[in-house]
Amino acid sequence: MRSIAVINQKGGVGKTTSSVNLSAALADAGKRVCLIDLDPQAHASLHLGITAMDGEMTTYEMLCGDASVEQTRRQINDNLFILPANLDLAAAELELAGEVGREMILRDKLQEDDQEYDYLILDCPPSLGVLTINALVAVTEVFLPLQPHFLALHGLSKLLKTIELVSRRMNAHLKLTGVMLCMYDSNTRLAAEVSTDIDEFFQASNGRREFYRDAKFFDTRIRRNIRLAEAPSFGQSIFQYAGQSNGAHDYRALADEIIEQEIAMMQPRTIRAAA
Repeated sequence: MRSIAVINQKGGVGKTTSSVNLSAALADAGKRVCLIDLDPQAHASLHLGITAMDGEMTTYEMLCGDASVEQTRRQINDNLFILPANLDLAAAELELAGEVGREMILRDKLQEDDQEYDYLILDCPPSLGVLTINALVAVTEVFLPLQPHFLALHGLSKLLKTIELVSRRMNAHLKLTGVMLCMYDSNTRLAAEVSTDIDEFFQASNGRREFYRDAKFFDTRIRRNIRLAEAPSFGQSIFQYAGQSNGAHDYRALADEIIEQEIAMMQPRTIRAAA
């Protein structure tokens, strides 16, 4: 199983849109996927038509109460599941502040779950607090969505340092394995320049920083598309709402890249095993 946290401390970069539609694309490709909503805004849940009412289990009850993953999980279709959130999750930062081992709660809960998935995808809040640290401790990979303009690069070094710190101190298996550009406008020179800058940054760092040594700058660009902005208001993924749109095409292509990346990641292990 690949466990992936989709993270950026900046809001409005396409993090939730990517978490939801990438999960849906992988599920459509025959992969068994579980999406975990760790954002108190609960936009990933709403995007898939899930509104957690009073008395229903959410990621808040799972992290701060006695609810299990099984009690929290909802099924969207044959291959897609979600652990939904609601606004109650905003209280988790305060309630967990005094808990011993608070950074490990999500990891421990997931280890108790007996369901098997091909992909576990975590939609993280736009912050670097307890919820995000829980996600980084629970997964082995990080995907970083970026918007191709100058301000999107601001704070990138701080985010990478946070991931590296968690990798060194709490989760030695954690790696940054994917960088994706969202809201891309191919008609602007700035988008092309920022794309080049990001690519050069990771190429220059290749081999120097272990935790993102193998990071892939995905070839697929998620283009600006009004259908992507409209789909959440209907409680549908882009494939349900506008399956022939540019947004649907781009997320299918991104899912294909990620599946190809998985095959490439397995090859060295296969070669060593054969040797």
